[in-house]
Amino acid sequence: MADRTVEDRLREEYFNLLSEIRRVVEYLDVQIRHRLLAVRGALEKFEQIEVRSRVKECESAIESLRVRQEGSVFYADRLDSYTLTSLKDLAGVRVLAFPRRRLVEIDAVLREGFAGWTADPISGDGGDGLKYWGFCAEVGRRIRGEYQIVSMLTGLFWEVEHSAIYKPTPRLKDIAESLRMRERSAAVLTVLRDFEEEFERSVGLDGKTQ
Repeated sequence: MADRTVEDRLREEYFNLLSEIRRVVEYLDVQIRHRLLAVRGALEKFEQIEVRSRVKECESAIESLRVRQEGSVFYADRLDSYTLTSLKDLAGVRVLAFPRRRLVEIDAVLREGFAGWTADPISGDGGDGLKYWGFCAEVGRRIRGEYQIVSMLTGLFWEVEHSAIYKPTPRLKDIAESLRMRERSAAVLTVLRDFEEEFERSVGLDGKTQ
């Protein structure tokens, strides 16, 4: 029988952790939805907040760990040094809000409930947002949870982009490395941000058109 590869051991680790990952996701989802009840109750008719949860897939988790290594390579002689528990986003929740001005309010509310979590800002080419990670000791002590707060328009574009570019079929494997495609993605994010900023300029804080 051939020796197990690093990937084989990580796949085994993933499925040993999976029940805890799911518990962390469910806990985060419930806690965040509960804390946002008051914010949602005060929304104007044109405003929206959505909470989306996800468990990182096995192969995606392994690839995320791989790209964090020197040269993006696993070395067989370092087998025991690799663990998926070093990832911060195995269990994730994303809060999407429109318009953008609600992000600060949502952030303030959630930070009260996750005061000890580490901030890890999202930035780049119009796709800025807020991100925090930490442990949910109530349901798991090995898995870090992560929540993000982003513009709804940006977040929805990220979902399409990730599905189409970063999880492609073999025929589209090289598209993520295309400079032209990266430029187009950055341009979309900039336009979405410009749209939101113009919308907010056109709508007063009371929701009435100026």
